[in-house]
Amino acid sequence: MGIQCVPVPTAVLSTHTGGFDDLVFRDMTDFISPCCAHYKRLGIKFDTIYSGFLGSDEQVGSCLEFFDTFPDAKRIVDPVMGDDGESYKTYTPRLIERMKELVRRADVITPNLTEAALLLDMPYTDRLSEARARDMLELLCTMSKSAVITGVKFDTGEHANVCLNGETGEYAVIRWTPLPVSYPGTGDIFASVMTGRMMLGDTFETAVRKASDFVYSAVKVTMDNGQPRRNGVEFERVLCELIK
Repeated sequence: MGIQCVPVPTAVLSTHTGGFDDLVFRDMTDFISPCCAHYKRLGIKFDTIYSGFLGSDEQVGSCLEFFDTFPDAKRIVDPVMGDDGESYKTYTPRLIERMKELVRRADVITPNLTEAALLLDMPYTDRLSEARARDMLELLCTMSKSAVITGVKFDTGEHANVCLNGETGEYAVIRWTPLPVSYPGTGDIFASVMTGRMMLGDTFETAVRKASDFVYSAVKVTMDNGQPRRNGVEFERVLCELIK
């Protein structure tokens, strides 16, 4: 999409955690804050700060440090905390509370349904009415300025991503047809494409629609190629869709 990315890793892993054993893991917590200080000394400015998986209280604090150091940057938080109704093993109650603190400083958040329930201290249900989904969005927008909940299953059997611009009140439902597969990493891809599209000037709703379409294309081409689930999404095959 023509945007220069400056990655600051929170951890480095030899593989992802969805299907591989005995992986090599290196915590990078002590790397984050010095990076922030270095960028400040250089006088660098950022248009957007986008956070993903965080592994500790200290890393949440480091993200808040970035927010404070670069106050003019848009703040996008993907609160990566769990899936399928369960929080990840690394997410202690304390870390969930700190994530809520980070979300309250965000312009846009991108939780899945599990993470939305965790942020709102609500019981998780794998199916809900559209009215209930909108209620959850409105509550999330009392924390951040705007929110999208991904992977929603309506009680009608439909699947959708739902979004609400808390500043304008614009609400949208992006329905999609589920495929008979699932892969790790689709939430990361969604949030990244949405962020890029917003940086290119798309409205929040348009960015959510384009990110939804891209994830669907990436999953479909991976499924058609017959890759094992643990190998993840072959998004490289459809990157051309992002070049407009």
